[in-house]
Amino acid sequence: MDVRNAAINALFEDNPTLSGFAAPQFMPVAEAFVANFRQHGEVGACVSVIHQGQTVVDLWMGHENPAKTIPWQAETLLPVFSNTKVATALCLHKLVDEGKVELDAPVATYWPEFAAQGKGRIRVASLLNHSAGLPALRRRVPHAGFRNWDFMVEALAAEEPFWEPGSTNGYHMLSFGWLVGEVVRRVSGLSLGEYFDTHIRQPTSAEFYIGLPRSEYHRFAPVILQTPSFASLLTNPFLRKIVFDKTSLPFLSLVNSGRFAPNKPIYWPAHIGGAGGIGNARGMAAMYAPLAENDGSLLSQDAVERLRRPSMESQKDLNLGLPTRFSLGAMLRMDNRGPTKQARSLLIPDGAFGHTGIGGSISFADPDQRIAFGYAMTRLGIGFFANERGQGLVDAVYQSLN
Repeated sequence: MDVRNAAINALFEDNPTLSGFAAPQFMPVAEAFVANFRQHGEVGACVSVIHQGQTVVDLWMGHENPAKTIPWQAETLLPVFSNTKVATALCLHKLVDEGKVELDAPVATYWPEFAAQGKGRIRVASLLNHSAGLPALRRRVPHAGFRNWDFMVEALAAEEPFWEPGSTNGYHMLSFGWLVGEVVRRVSGLSLGEYFDTHIRQPTSAEFYIGLPRSEYHRFAPVILQTPSFASLLTNPFLRKIVFDKTSLPFLSLVNSGRFAPNKPIYWPAHIGGAGGIGNARGMAAMYAPLAENDGSLLSQDAVERLRRPSMESQKDLNLGLPTRFSLGAMLRMDNRGPTKQARSLLIPDGAFGHTGIGGSISFADPDQRIAFGYAMTRLGIGFFANERGQGLVDAVYQSLN
């Protein structure tokens, strides 16, 4: 133990911007975190691990800005993109636990306008597992449309499904938040952000927001966008369609966004439940901690089972164009490794559940090992799944357990 303590102390001494805490057993996580800066171009990042109800890793390092003039702080917050989907899903599962929503009921039971365009039989569960057939809007989203909740839910209610609902899945990249969130709003009477704050964030003390309060604006760190290489465009079916087919699901899902830009303050207070969450690694791990313990304190054990059990699997997701696996609201283990398939996997154990955010952030719970994990960073990678930075940290967690 003394040797491990000395090694951790040396790691901090050798890396002046490294701050926080790592238990000796989890030294591999700290080493992998530092290696991301030395070997993989990390600019600013944070990682947090809770094991058996105790925080064993809480680290941050680097800078908030590309010029590297503003040090990363313990309180730094940043966009975590699709990690927000699980936060949104937890709200709906809470209402299911309370007997206020039935997953097999038609969405129109709670949201009558949704029945338009032949959608009357779409079940609530299909909103959670990406099989509802509504991953995008055909109509053009006006500038800053993502800030207008009423516009987005009315447009989705009026939209015709892109495929037979419930038959297969296609990643609902951004629409997920308004679809699930409107059911939460109709049933609870609260906006998605208000419900999440009251029933999920406050009970877990998570530093995670769907709609950032103005009082927290000073903590925001902007993400650093990456331009995909030409080779990436050719080998990635999703990116290729964006470039060459402006009527495709990928284009409509990602580009038809009213010029959504996560670094712009006009979007920070918006309740964008599919990809607009702002938090940090500590906040994501805290949100998952009671689910990793599966003690019924946040959601029932039945709800946790729904989150960790496959609900929809496909060899070719109709939006992403590759194999995907979803539970009712979360990503599950997706092993799409191969020589031309980098950053298209999420290698967590079977039985664990969570999500990635565009560019590589990760959060998940593993009830079998009682692990809650969060990782977020400013420099985005290419793709929607784990890259070498985040996956290296996940691998280091399980190396520490073994």
